[in-house]
Amino acid sequence: MGAATKRPVRSVHVASLGANVDRYPNGVIYVRSPKPLGEYPARVTDRLQHWATHAPERVFLAQRGPNGLWETTTYGNALHRVRRLAQGLLGHGLSQERPLMILSGNSVEHGLLALAAMYVGIPYAPIAPAYSLAVNEFHALSHLWKNFTPAMVFAQDGAKFERPLKKLLQAESTKVVIHGSWPEGLACVTLAELESEEPTSAVDEANRRVSPDSIAKILYTSGSTGLPKGVITTHRMLCSNQQMLCEVLQFLAEEPPVICDWLPWNHTFGGSHNFGIVLYNGGTLYIDAGKPTKELFGETLRNLREIPTTAYFNVPKAYQMLVGHMRTDEVLRKTFFQRLQCLFFAAAGLSQHVWDALQDLAYETCGEEILVVTGLGATESSPYALSTGIGGAAAGHLGLPVPGVELKLVPVEDKIEARLRGPSITPGFWRRPDLNAAAFDEENFYCLGDAVKFLDERDPLKGFIFDGRLNEDFKLSSGTWVRVGPLRMKLLAHFGILLQDVVIAGPNREFATALFFPALEVCRKLCPKLPEHASAREVLSSEEVRAVFRELLQSFAAESTGSSTRIERAALLDVPPSLECQELTDKGSINQMAVLKNRADEVEALYREPVPENILNCREILA
Repeated sequence: MGAATKRPVRSVHVASLGANVDRYPNGVIYVRSPKPLGEYPARVTDRLQHWATHAPERVFLAQRGPNGLWETTTYGNALHRVRRLAQGLLGHGLSQERPLMILSGNSVEHGLLALAAMYVGIPYAPIAPAYSLAVNEFHALSHLWKNFTPAMVFAQDGAKFERPLKKLLQAESTKVVIHGSWPEGLACVTLAELESEEPTSAVDEANRRVSPDSIAKILYTSGSTGLPKGVITTHRMLCSNQQMLCEVLQFLAEEPPVICDWLPWNHTFGGSHNFGIVLYNGGTLYIDAGKPTKELFGETLRNLREIPTTAYFNVPKAYQMLVGHMRTDEVLRKTFFQRLQCLFFAAAGLSQHVWDALQDLAYETCGEEILVVTGLGATESSPYALSTGIGGAAAGHLGLPVPGVELKLVPVEDKIEARLRGPSITPGFWRRPDLNAAAFDEENFYCLGDAVKFLDERDPLKGFIFDGRLNEDFKLSSGTWVRVGPLRMKLLAHFGILLQDVVIAGPNREFATALFFPALEVCRKLCPKLPEHASAREVLSSEEVRAVFRELLQSFAAESTGSSTRIERAALLDVPPSLECQELTDKGSINQMAVLKNRADEVEALYREPVPENILNCREILA
């Protein structure tokens, strides 16, 4: 952690994880925590009732109002509104078979409506707003609409969602609920109307019928391997997963956590993990309307200057942007590190230079480093499954199975696939029995599709490291395997802030190549003589930019140990990955297979002879 010299780390209660390891002659290995999982509630909303009784005046959710000031909702008020909203949902005929869809992003209204549905056993599906607002056509949205068949749709600021609603609404029985602007030409119910009646005994009766195995929500995965599929998420999954978190990150239960978070609730990290941490432990969630993009990150910085959080959860890209601003913003640094007990990252690997910078800034600001935690999980595991512990994390580390989760390691070719079983694992996919057969093995372990390996074969307690996605790896024409995950991580680390993302190409080819998505604004700084508004193509074709990338590609190849660990040619792409073409998932991660399919011409150019002028080539130097 941090710099090479030993520095103090802020004291925080986090468990030290252990493991029982059973090895079998066929190569299969089972790994379990020696600690049994403690008791947990039957229903997610039991925790809302608990805190509404024991801390009714504590702030649960906060969001900025039109005047820019924080507007807050207490636990007592939240339960009151949830029960009224639940009455409205039942009154409109929603049920287990007639579910609720939420099209708009994070908001107090979204959170309360979701809790109302869960309170009375109505499945709901939060949908990535990008599927409605960031595309011209609605292929992904149409696909999941047909799969989910909502009886009611909530669209905050309804006018923004007018086009997709008019495109997809086909039955008068599908009600549209709005809070804010009205979509022209559509009959709608306002949220105020939905919660206008006092709850009747029907709400209490419906709540009593909700069991641990009742469906809480359907989470549509990002489609990194195809169109989105609906992951069934039960109350048992969510409650057991929060108990797992508390037994490892013990500080969460000691003091009500305060979180300022932008991560979307249509994704498991933001909606199950982070929202759940706040609700389960009686904490406060400040809804951050920012995002790690050039246009929206200023809002995140504004919020973090005001809200001293007790834990911070984010994706690596956001940490990278945060570090850049903290170096010159003393108020941001002091507020950010004031109460912080833990830094948690997921969804991708955190570059070492970003990691070191965070710890340097923490030490300079408060005289201590901050514990960093990461792990491995999936939408299908609620998501927390493997975690690092009090010893902290390091680049590539995944830790060990948390209490309640069984890890099964199965040899596949020369790799090891990770499979999971436990109360936090999904029972399957919404209305897709065809997917269930392939997703679970004969012992009902969920097959992650991720490869892992022991950090140290001689000492299993050191945990696991990520070894790539099984369906992304490929063989060169020589029969040599290219492990895409580790190679991609090394490339991103080597090129640092110059690269936004990279896709590896080369199945059945003589050598591996890459499609580079450069960080355009960083590249602009390399060619100051170009006009300020020069196009992406002009920037990336400038000799200054190409020279830097060429040199780094050559040094990467020179440091590689063989054909499977080096890139011999690369293309700088001036068209960013497209959400509409499925090249990007809704959470911003790259879909390798979609990029290779859509950019087939660019891939062919990488293997053309003579080599096109726009291709970065170090093959002749290596020869």
